[in-house]
Amino acid sequence: MLFNTIDFVVFFIVVLAMVSAVKYKRYQHVFLLVASYFFFYYSSNYLIILLIASTILDFYVGKIMWKAKDVSKKKLLLIVSLAGNFGLLGFFKYADFAILQFNVMGEQLNLANDIPLLNLALPIGISFYTFQTISYTVDIYRGKLKPSESLKEFALFVAFFPQLVAGPIVRASEFLPQLREKVEAGGGNLKQIIIHNSNLKLGITIMAFGFLKKMFFADNIAPLVDNIFSNPIGLDSFTIILGAIAFGIQIYGDFSGYTDIAIGAALILGFKLPINFNKPYFATSPPDFWRRWHISLSSWLRDYLYIPLGGNKKSNIRTYANLATVMLLGGLWHGASWNFVVWGMLHGAYLAIHRLILNKFPVLGEIAFFKSRIGKIVSILVTQYFVFLAWITFRVRDTDDMIYSMTKYVFLDFEIATIKQVINSNEVSIGLIGLFIIMNIILYKQKNLPEKISKIKLWQWSLFIFTITLLILLSFAGNKDDFVYFQF
Repeated sequence: MLFNTIDFVVFFIVVLAMVSAVKYKRYQHVFLLVASYFFFYYSSNYLIILLIASTILDFYVGKIMWKAKDVSKKKLLLIVSLAGNFGLLGFFKYADFAILQFNVMGEQLNLANDIPLLNLALPIGISFYTFQTISYTVDIYRGKLKPSESLKEFALFVAFFPQLVAGPIVRASEFLPQLREKVEAGGGNLKQIIIHNSNLKLGITIMAFGFLKKMFFADNIAPLVDNIFSNPIGLDSFTIILGAIAFGIQIYGDFSGYTDIAIGAALILGFKLPINFNKPYFATSPPDFWRRWHISLSSWLRDYLYIPLGGNKKSNIRTYANLATVMLLGGLWHGASWNFVVWGMLHGAYLAIHRLILNKFPVLGEIAFFKSRIGKIVSILVTQYFVFLAWITFRVRDTDDMIYSMTKYVFLDFEIATIKQVINSNEVSIGLIGLFIIMNIILYKQKNLPEKISKIKLWQWSLFIFTITLLILLSFAGNKDDFVYFQF
């Protein structure tokens, strides 16, 4: 079920009405779980079986692991959890990709027959809920988390509908206490989920920003991106650069828009989800970018992959290798395609080179220029130059098109023939790109803007919501575009 449809609006209103009507807390949890399963089934049908299977596996593995005294038994149970989760993820997401690579290799070796593709449907959200359940069992194994008290409680953590299909990736240590708090508060008396006015206004405000990013900006910039990268061969450098910038804004508006809607919807229901974006296009270095972009994924990769590999506690060479490995796997997490591998390798190289430069020339961090306003602007522009270069590999699937586009991006030809045509035929998208950049520069230093807006007078707040709704309706082209990260 897409957030940007009337179906979701009706669904969410019904959920709020039922939660408000149901007074018994345990029944509220049951209803939220049923609603979450319906939300998932609405888009994925029978593939909901995978979600339920992953839930049951990790609930019982975690329960047994917590009680186990033998370290070897705990390790075995952890292996069972990892094998089960990565097995499902690997089979449904990467099986056809692996078969395709075998077939390509077979052609090189002159083998007679190809292995037929399985043509498997990609379960929506499998990359997200798999990482959630893996973090649960790993944290129990490490002794950092007490297992969930009931299957119902754990199932709601895994399937909670606002963030189910595209994040943010929520950890049990963040979500389960919110469930338990509501049950255990008051000496064990049950406490209802109550729709508070402050949460309602703030939640709607955050959701409004999300819809604005997705439906006003991302969806109306997408046609320009498609026009440029559907067949980039022959386009000049400035057109390719424009396409990279446009896609960077599109994917940010699309993905952070989804996150805003998820966070806002959850807040209305009384649950706090972690922030997933923090002005990433104002990052001053590659590490700073990953502290701001898809924060729930980057922190997951840090805690469950980078640190276990040794992090930066080993030799410098080992640190560079760890950074490259983690980002390569992070790229592959996004999809079964070589362009995602290249994207991950680029970001791994950015991180490793940045660390190498700081190790070789530590004095650079103390130079006054880089601490000045102009120095920060230069750092931002240089960082985003490489970030947007990498977006080309994320967007362009064909290898020849990708190589051509990246070459034109790096080696400017200073021609303007095609850029003039593209600008003239995509005036609305160009205007929205300019508006997006100007708005973000103006709002750069604003903190907690949705919270500030939610606290203004009711008539002013209502006018703000009405204005955003009007902008979306006036710019809506009639097509319901999927969120980009649904494919991951």
